[in-house]
Amino acid sequence: MREFIVEMTTTIPEGTEQSEVDARRAAELARVKELAATGNAARLWWRAGEWPEGVRRSIGVWRADDEADLHANVLGTLPLRPWMEIKVTALRPHFNDPGRA
Repeated sequence: MREFIVEMTTTIPEGTEQSEVDARRAAELARVKELAATGNAARLWWRAGEWPEGVRRSIGVWRADDEADLHANVLGTLPLRPWMEIKVTALRPHFNDPGRA
């Protein structure tokens, strides 16, 4: 699997019922756990100091066979995806990476 840095900005649409927000967030948690178990979701962070009302920005390392697979079968399955803007950066191993085996 290839690795990707994914920057996600999730904006809750104005007027969305809190019950829908809560349901999507719970479903998102469950789905990310499933994707972690398959190796597709590797790491997730929130940006320090950023937490505007209704907007959440996160950065993660995600894995998929290729970028099309990432969008269709990984990120596209997230319940919050319709509310996200996503920027994907494909990664490749660096010859000086201290984590390489």
